[in-house]
Amino acid sequence: MIRQRTLKSVVKATGVGLHGGRKVTLVLRPAAPDTGVVFHRVDLDPPLALPADPYAVCDTRMCSGLEKDGHKVGTVEHLMSALAGLGIDNLHVDVDAPEMPILDGSSAPFVFLLQSAGIEEQPAAKKFLRVRKTVEYIEGDKWVRLEPYDGFRLSFSIVFNHPAIDSTSTQVTIDFAEQSYVRDVARARTFGFMQDVEFMRANGLALGGSLENAIVMDEYRVLNAEGLRYADEFVKHKVLDAIGDLYLCGHPLLAAYSAHKAGHALNNQILRVLLEDREAWEIVSFDQSAATPPAVAHQFAPFPAFA
Repeated sequence: MIRQRTLKSVVKATGVGLHGGRKVTLVLRPAAPDTGVVFHRVDLDPPLALPADPYAVCDTRMCSGLEKDGHKVGTVEHLMSALAGLGIDNLHVDVDAPEMPILDGSSAPFVFLLQSAGIEEQPAAKKFLRVRKTVEYIEGDKWVRLEPYDGFRLSFSIVFNHPAIDSTSTQVTIDFAEQSYVRDVARARTFGFMQDVEFMRANGLALGGSLENAIVMDEYRVLNAEGLRYADEFVKHKVLDAIGDLYLCGHPLLAAYSAHKAGHALNNQILRVLLEDREAWEIVSFDQSAATPPAVAHQFAPFPAFA
């Protein structure tokens, strides 16, 4: 059986919010089977629960956030990506601010936190959302597609017309039948352009952004002294974001995802297109090992082999 997972213990971290620039305390707590991922704004009275839900997504221009009753939790995609990559189904996420801490701009610090708390298999079968037919969403020259696939594969291409980005690979395919989230995706950081950062700060955004939590470029080059972590870090971060955005559906996908120039908004739209076509998907579990597709067995191999 491919089982559901949660944490063994509570883990805590502090950081700054990317846009608000204020200190954020984050607490990750174990949750019972079939709980899903639930964010809690513990700074409100009473605290407000915001379950991961593609229909609660807001603020897709700069990040993926969740909104309920006029209150938000922004920039959830990096944690959601880490949860998807480690196969964690059930978790309570306590946060005392309107956005998650950005940490280093990748999901690697979240992976470290989750692994430090310990990951525990639960006595319940993991529920997958299997794509049964191809769905697509197109917006001008941008598009995103989900196709049937017995595993989880992502292909992404970007176009930025910037010398620092164009000098790297602008297309990547990650197939978790063969590759590792922790090794191949998790360390890719968010990125931005100095002129955009200046504009956003003038409008009250990116107040917490710095060279410590993003790749920043001027008109010609990367300004971070240490350079890039991956030769294709820019496009890999888009894959990292897509993994987190897609996990807001509440289940790991069995699908091939492909996208060109897509972002948070299109990732959310393709989930809605999928979910609104009841013939396009089904919920499945693998109770018997013989019935588990090899790609799924590899992606969700029991610990410690997973790492």
